[in-house]
Amino acid sequence: MFQAGHRPALCTAVADLSWLLTHGYAENAALQLVGDRFQLTRRQRIAVMRSACSDQALQRRRAALMPAEQLSDRRLDIDGFNVLTTIEAALAHGVLLGGRDGCIRDMASMHGSYRHVDETDPALMLIGRTLDQFSLAACCWYLDRPVSNSGRLRARLEQLAAKCGWPWQIELSTNVDAVLAVSPHVVATADSVILDRCARWFNLAREVLTSGLADVEIVDLANAPCDLGTVALVERDIPC
Repeated sequence: MFQAGHRPALCTAVADLSWLLTHGYAENAALQLVGDRFQLTRRQRIAVMRSACSDQALQRRRAALMPAEQLSDRRLDIDGFNVLTTIEAALAHGVLLGGRDGCIRDMASMHGSYRHVDETDPALMLIGRTLDQFSLAACCWYLDRPVSNSGRLRARLEQLAAKCGWPWQIELSTNVDAVLAVSPHVVATADSVILDRCARWFNLAREVLTSGLADVEIVDLANAPCDLGTVALVERDIPC
């Protein structure tokens, strides 16, 4: 459903949805209108929604984006599940979407549950090694308390941080979106709800995916020409 033959229609759908959002149409109604016009499947509609944004949102997100070279001695607040599941999806060769705002998003939906998978530890190591390059003053992971196994993931993050000497703090919150939206620190997320409210943000998932070796495909539906881009992943070995 994301093969080359489908991409021209999907690209046009993203452009149309972005135009409707720019002109004030409600997201659900606009997505239904575009999805019905192009006879999109449910997964295609999800992909179009996650790739599109209004011109106003695009302008704000670009203005608030923090470059990697300016992270030194700052604190970074991480939207934990948002970043982790994207890197897990990359390692599992899942569908990755290149959004209009430059963010990379996966197709997974949490639905209140999370489980440790084969890609979890390699993904955490990839993220940790990337963060280690920025000379951060502090790094705080925020995990959604209502999500199942969030406590176990916190314990694993604490173990890795202690083992590798990473300056990580891990917090469980009942409403991570609300906390990060008003954080005074730089926020790492691709969640549009947070991006449209936070003061500064950093494109951590993209930074992780572009800092290594092995190729992974990204379905770019937001930028013409419509094709698959490739970024790189570092190897999956676990030792620090």
